[in-house]
Amino acid sequence: MVSVLSFSGRKPRAKTSGWLLWVPPLLVGAMIVAFYFYGSISQPLGYHHFADQRMIGGVPHGADVWSNIGFALVGLWGFIRLFPKRHQPQLRQGWPGYALFLLALIGTAAGSGFYHWAPDNFHLIWDRLPIALACAGLLAAVRCETRRTGEGWAAAAALGIIAIASVAWWYISGALGQDDLRPYILLQCLPLVLIPLWQSAYRVPMADRKAFLLAIGCYVLAKLAELGDGALFNSLQFISGHTLKHLFATLAAAVIVWRLTERVRENK
Repeated sequence: MVSVLSFSGRKPRAKTSGWLLWVPPLLVGAMIVAFYFYGSISQPLGYHHFADQRMIGGVPHGADVWSNIGFALVGLWGFIRLFPKRHQPQLRQGWPGYALFLLALIGTAAGSGFYHWAPDNFHLIWDRLPIALACAGLLAAVRCETRRTGEGWAAAAALGIIAIASVAWWYISGALGQDDLRPYILLQCLPLVLIPLWQSAYRVPMADRKAFLLAIGCYVLAKLAELGDGALFNSLQFISGHTLKHLFATLAAAVIVWRLTERVRENK
C-alpha cells in the first residue's frame, strides 16, 4: 500500500540547477533497465497465509479486514474537505491526480477488505489495483502542479491506465506460468523517489516537503511491519504486522490529505 508529493498549488519558484531536472528521467530509465535485467519477480510462496487468523465480529481474518476502514475514512475526509476547493489556484492543477488518489483510498478499503476476507490471487487483484491507482494519482498530481502543465486529467488517465496494466501484467503472467511483479513494484517505488526530487527541483515550500517525508516514513514503517507479520504477532499477541501495515499506510495517506487541507486553509 500508498501511496502515497509537492503540495504547492502556487506557481513554482525559480528552478534549481538545471542538472537536477535531469535526475528524475535518468533515474526512472535506470530503474527500468535494472528491473529488466534483474528478471521476473514472483510473489513469495505462502503469500496468502497471514499470521492473524482470528475471526472478529463474524469476519474471518477480522483484524486484517477491519483495519482497512481507515483508508475509506481518509478518502472521504479528503473529498469532503477538498472537493469544494478544487477550482482554487492552490489545488486546481493537481486536482485530477488527487481525486484519483482519494478514490483509490476508498477503493483500497473495499478491495483490501475483500481480499483479506478470502485471500487468493483473484481477490488480490482488487487489493493491488487501487494501491496502484493511488500511486498513479499522486504522481499525476505532483507532476502537473509543479510543472503547471494544465494537463491534469490527461496525466491522471494515462498513469491510471499504466497502473491497471501493471496489475494485469502480474495476474496474466501468473496465469501463463510465471508471475511477474516488476511493473507493480516499480509503480510503488516511483512516488517515493520522484516526488521528493520534483519538490527539490521546483523549490516546493519546506512545510510541504516535510509533510511528504513524514508520509514516506509512515509508508516505510508499513512495509517493515508487513515483512515482520508473523514475528510481530508472536511478540505482541494482539496485533499482527500486516494489520500494523494497514494502520501505518493509513497514517501516511492521512498526512498527505492533512497537508492538502492545510494548504487550502492557508491560502484563503
